[in-house]
Amino acid sequence: MPQLKAPSKEESALLPPFAELAEQAIHLPQTEAQFHAAHEALKRAEFLGFDTESKPLFNAGQHDSGPHLVQLATPQQAWLLQLHHPLALEITRDILGSPHILKLGFGLDNDRHSLPRRLQTELRNVEDLDRHFKRLGYGSSVGVRAAVALVLGQSFRKSKRTTTSNWAASQLTAAQRRYAANDAHAPAVIQAAWMSWERKRATGSTHTGRKPESH
Repeated sequence: MPQLKAPSKEESALLPPFAELAEQAIHLPQTEAQFHAAHEALKRAEFLGFDTESKPLFNAGQHDSGPHLVQLATPQQAWLLQLHHPLALEITRDILGSPHILKLGFGLDNDRHSLPRRLQTELRNVEDLDRHFKRLGYGSSVGVRAAVALVLGQSFRKSKRTTTSNWAASQLTAAQRRYAANDAHAPAVIQAAWMSWERKRATGSTHTGRKPESH
């Protein structure tokens, strides 16, 4: 069976922009009350988009103390948990260790390795959406940009400058907050739309995704 090709970066860029979260839907808890509210909201979720950020390492031999930020999101809102804060660490440990809440993201191999050590707990009910696409006949690493194009028909863009910014900083910039929140929000929206997309795909009514070109 020939491998399906996901939309290229250039093709994705022609689509309408991804519907990013509004600033008021992005939560960065700092007080005990805010952490409590975040924990209660996250525990009620059936599934959550999931991603992490770490301070980049530019020199060989540097100690990797990350991840420094864990992002969890529903299709409506996102929570950014800075792991230098004990309450953030406690909430992250509880949610990622819960077998009752599905956590979904892209390219999670490194997180599966580093987070159990960081959190001192096993990750449970965590799924890599790249593997879902692979089962459908796409490549092994579709990634969030192509997945948003395929499932949502939207263009998901990332700032390289923000990608390599200091995620261990005690205060995150507005650009960092938006970037981090939407990296977790996108998998949550994809999961919410997945069944409908698969039905359309089965009937041939989707217009994204390409079969390999024949020569």
